[in-house]
Amino acid sequence: MKNKKHSDVFGDTSISVPFVVPMITSDDKKSILNALNSRLLTDGPILKKFEIEFAKYTGSKFAIGVSNATSALQLSLIACGIGKGDEVIIPDITFVATANAVLATGATPVIADVEKSDLNISINSIKHNITPKTKAIIPVHFAGKSCNMKQICNLAKKHDLKIIEDCAHSIGTKYNSRHVGNFGLSGCFSFYPTKNMTTIEGGMITCNTKKLAKFFISCRNHGILKTYAQRFTSGFPWDYDIEKFGYNFRLDEIRSAMGLSQIKKINLWNKKRDNASKYYTNNLKKIKGIITPEISNNEKHSWHLYVIKIKNPYGIKRNILFKKLLNQGIRTSVHYKPLHKFTLYQKQAKSYSTLINASEAYEQILSLPLYPNITKKEQDVVIRNIANLSKSNSN
Repeated sequence: MKNKKHSDVFGDTSISVPFVVPMITSDDKKSILNALNSRLLTDGPILKKFEIEFAKYTGSKFAIGVSNATSALQLSLIACGIGKGDEVIIPDITFVATANAVLATGATPVIADVEKSDLNISINSIKHNITPKTKAIIPVHFAGKSCNMKQICNLAKKHDLKIIEDCAHSIGTKYNSRHVGNFGLSGCFSFYPTKNMTTIEGGMITCNTKKLAKFFISCRNHGILKTYAQRFTSGFPWDYDIEKFGYNFRLDEIRSAMGLSQIKKINLWNKKRDNASKYYTNNLKKIKGIITPEISNNEKHSWHLYVIKIKNPYGIKRNILFKKLLNQGIRTSVHYKPLHKFTLYQKQAKSYSTLINASEAYEQILSLPLYPNITKKEQDVVIRNIANLSKSNSN
C-alpha cells in the first residue's frame, strides 16, 4: 500500500519520502533580510563574523569564505604551486568537483581506489599511485566519515606530499577528536543546499597559518590586497595593488548571514542525523543482503549521507530496488558514479592501480533519505519497503 503523497522539491506529487529537505528556519530568513538592509552586500563584516565562528567550530586558526567547495579546492591547489605536469591523487568515488578542481590548475587527477569498508580513499591504492610527479593527495571524507588521516599523513610526510582535505560532506566530522580540515594544508567545505548546513551556494577554506589565510583572502578577490571596505575607508579607493593572479571566488554578505545563522544549529541537526542513522542501522541490519555503514571508536561521523550496500543475498539488484522504491514514493540516489566511468576523466585523468572496489561498490550502493527532521514514520516506510521488496527475505 502506498503512502500519502506530498509534493517534493522537484514538484513531484508522487513522493511521500523525499531524499533531502533543506533546513531553512525563520531565523535564517531574518538574517538574510537584515543583510539585505545593510547595503554593504559583499566583502563586509557579516562574512568576517561567519569566518570567525566557522574557525571556532572547526578548531582552525583561520576560515576563509569562498563561492563554493570547488573554488576552495582550486585555491588550495594553487597555494601549493600545483600546475601543468603535476599529479594529484584523488578517490574514484567522489563528486566530479574534486577532479575538476585539479584539471582547472592544469594538473592531472590520478584516480585511486576506495576502501571496501567505508568507500574512503584506499591507503594501498594511494601507495600504488605515487609517482615522481605526485604533488598532493586530496582525501575526501565520504558521506561524513573521516578518512584514515594517520596513515595518509604518514604517507604524505614520507613522500613530501601536500594534503588538501575535501570536507564537502563533513561539517562536524572528527578524527581522533580533531575536526577534519586540520590535518593538511587546508580543509575545503561546502554549503550546497543538500549539505548538513547551507548558504544555498558557498564554501569555506580552513587553514592554520596566517600566510596561507592572507593568500586565500587575496586570491578569492582577483588578487586585490585590500577588502572592499578598506579601499573606501583609507586613502583613495582605486589605489590598491595586485601581486598575484586571483579569481572572483567571494562569498557575499547574504550567504554569510545565512551561514552565521545556520552554524548555531549544526550540532543539533547533526545529532538528529546521527539518531536517524542509528535507527536505520538497527532495523536494516536485520535484512539479509543489506550491508549498513560502519563507524569506528576514534571518529565522529556527521552523517551527510546514509549509504547501504545491496549484496546478492538480497535477491534483487540495486537499480531494480531504486525503481521499486521510487514507485512507492521514496526517493533514493547513488553517491557516486565512479570518476573512471566519465568520458572526460577517461581522457584527462590517470590511474596506476586497479579500481576494483569502486567498480564493485558502484553496482551495490544506495543512499537513503536522510535529513534532520526525517520522522520515524518516514524511516519506517523506507525500512518496510526495503524489507518487503527483498526476494530472499520473503521466502
